[in-house]
Amino acid sequence: MAKKLHNTPNLDELESGPWPSFVTGLKALAKDKDYVVDLLGQLEESYKTRKGYWKGGTVGVFGYGGGVIPRFTELKNEDGTPKFKDAAEFHTLRVMPPPGMHYDTDTLRKFCDIWEQHGSGLIALHGQSGDIMFQGATTDNVQKAFDEFNEMGFDLGGAGPAVRTAMSCVGAARCEQSCYNEAKVHRAVLNNFLDDIHRPSLPYKFKFKFSGCPNDCMNSIQRSDMSIIGTWRDNIRTDDELGKKWFAKHGMNELVNDVVARCPTKAIQIKDVSAVRKDAHISAVALDGKQALEVDNKDCVRCMHCINVMTGALSPGKDKGATVLVGGKSHLKIGGLMGTVILPFIKLESDEDVEWLVDFAQRTIDFFAENALEHERTGEMIERIGLATFLEAMELNVDPAMVNSPRMNPYVRTDGWDDEVAKINAKKQAA
Repeated sequence: MAKKLHNTPNLDELESGPWPSFVTGLKALAKDKDYVVDLLGQLEESYKTRKGYWKGGTVGVFGYGGGVIPRFTELKNEDGTPKFKDAAEFHTLRVMPPPGMHYDTDTLRKFCDIWEQHGSGLIALHGQSGDIMFQGATTDNVQKAFDEFNEMGFDLGGAGPAVRTAMSCVGAARCEQSCYNEAKVHRAVLNNFLDDIHRPSLPYKFKFKFSGCPNDCMNSIQRSDMSIIGTWRDNIRTDDELGKKWFAKHGMNELVNDVVARCPTKAIQIKDVSAVRKDAHISAVALDGKQALEVDNKDCVRCMHCINVMTGALSPGKDKGATVLVGGKSHLKIGGLMGTVILPFIKLESDEDVEWLVDFAQRTIDFFAENALEHERTGEMIERIGLATFLEAMELNVDPAMVNSPRMNPYVRTDGWDDEVAKINAKKQAA
C-alpha cells in the first residue's frame, strides 16, 4: 500500500474538465507506488512556482554512450535532502521501436510488466524522437530494466549529439498508397548507423524519417535531417468502375468543391468523355457515361489530395520510388525549415538501390560531422555554407526540383555563360 497522496489542488483542477486527464492516470499508479506519490508532489510544486525542478546528470547502461535521459530532483529540504525523496530520481529509457511501429499484444504486455516492476509505469508510445519512452526509474533500476528489454530483442534509442532513432510509417504493410518498402529501407539504415546511435559523436543530432507516400504521415519533411518520402514519376492510375461508384455516391457538388477546386496547380478538369485529351501525360477516370475527370500529370505536384478523396478511382502511378530531402526541423536558431530536395527521385526496389541510399546517408553524415558547428543541425549548416557547396560535396548536379522559391527578379545577366558551358564540357570529356 502506497503512502498518502500529497495535497495537490492545482493538479486536481486538471481533472475537472470534460477530457481525460494524465493526473487521473498518475493517481491510479500512485495507489501502489510511493514513487508516483512523490512525483505528484513535485509536479504540484512546479505548478505553484511555475518552475521545473529536474536537472540532468550522467546515467547509463553498460556498453552504451546514450539512450538514457537522466533526471534528478533539485527540490531540497533545508538539510539538503530531497523534498520528495521517493521521486528524487526519474530517469527515462529510450527504446527503439520496430520499423512501422508494429507490435503484437504479447510484446506490449511484457513492456508494461517490466516497467511496472522496475519503473514508474509511465510509458509514452512514441516520443518526438521516435522512441518508446519508458519514463521514471531510479539509477539502480535502469540497468535491470534495460537488460529485460534487451532480452526481448529491443535496443536503446539515440540521445545526445548522435544519429537518433528513425521512424517509419506503417507503409506497405497496411497502406495502399505506399510507394516503397519503408520497413526494409528503415532497417537497412538502422543497421548501418547503430554505432552512431549508441555513441554520440556528432556536432548535434541527426534524424531519419521514412514516409511511404507524399501524405508524409511521419511529418518527415518538417522533423528530420534526412527525409525519405515515397512518390511516383509516371501518370496517376485510374479505375473507371470505382470512379463511377464514387461519383454516384458523392455527386457533382462534392467533386467540384472537394477535388477540382482544391487541386493546388489546377491540374484537374471535368470534361465530356469525347473532349478528354489523348496525350501521354493525361489520366482520365469515368464519372458516368458522359463525363470524365481529366488529370494533367505534367502539372501534378503529387500532393495526394485527389487520391485521398477518390481512393481507388485515383491511385499513385506504377513507376514508384522516393524523394530524398535534407535539412528539415521546426525549431532551429534560424527558424523552422522544411527539408530541401536533394534527390528528386530514387528507385528503392533492389538491394543495390537501398545500399546506394545508405551510402549517400553515410556521406551526408560524414560531411555534417566535419563541417557543422557545435549545436548546429544539418539545415542550419546548409543555410550557412550554401546548398551549392553541399551538392558539390555530395557529387550531385543541381536540379530544378531543388529550387526553394522562384526568383524575385526575372532579369538574369548571361555574360560569360558560353565560356562556362565550354569549361564544364571540357572537364566532362577529360574525365
